[in-house]
Amino acid sequence: MINFVLLQNRQGKSRLNKWYSKQTFGEDQMEYGPYDKREKARILREVTQIVLKRKGKVSNFVEYGDMIIVYRRYAGLYFVFGIDKDDNPLIVLDLIHLFVEVLDHYFGSVCELDIVYNFHRAYFILDELILAGHHQEPQKSIVLAAVAKQDELVEEQKQTFANFLTG
Repeated sequence: MINFVLLQNRQGKSRLNKWYSKQTFGEDQMEYGPYDKREKARILREVTQIVLKRKGKVSNFVEYGDMIIVYRRYAGLYFVFGIDKDDNPLIVLDLIHLFVEVLDHYFGSVCELDIVYNFHRAYFILDELILAGHHQEPQKSIVLAAVAKQDELVEEQKQTFANFLTG
């Protein structure tokens, strides 16, 4: 299960954060719960330090507590995913690549400013790929079709609202 997704620039500034449920070991079974603010801040600070210190020719997987950090740098952005130790980090690395491909196709050579100024679209694309911490859609074309449909609905609502205002 994916615990969190972070997009950060090379200076460590967060550009996109998505937090899913954390796993805790209960008496009889695994329990899931939300991250609190302190925990998020601590994880963000520690993971940022770990990822930014690493050199370019080392593994993209780092053990961190009871999870594995999987990251990949594309241009000036680090895409960081925190996953359970039981998950396959190679699949998550492929998911990161798929996310970047979809962003690239949608924005036309995505850059940090695209994420900053269109964060709601980046979140929507991420939500199409990952649902409740689980990888949902492996095909780029289906994700792009869903995003295009969402854009059509937004434009339709804008037109309806404009017609309403003009009478």
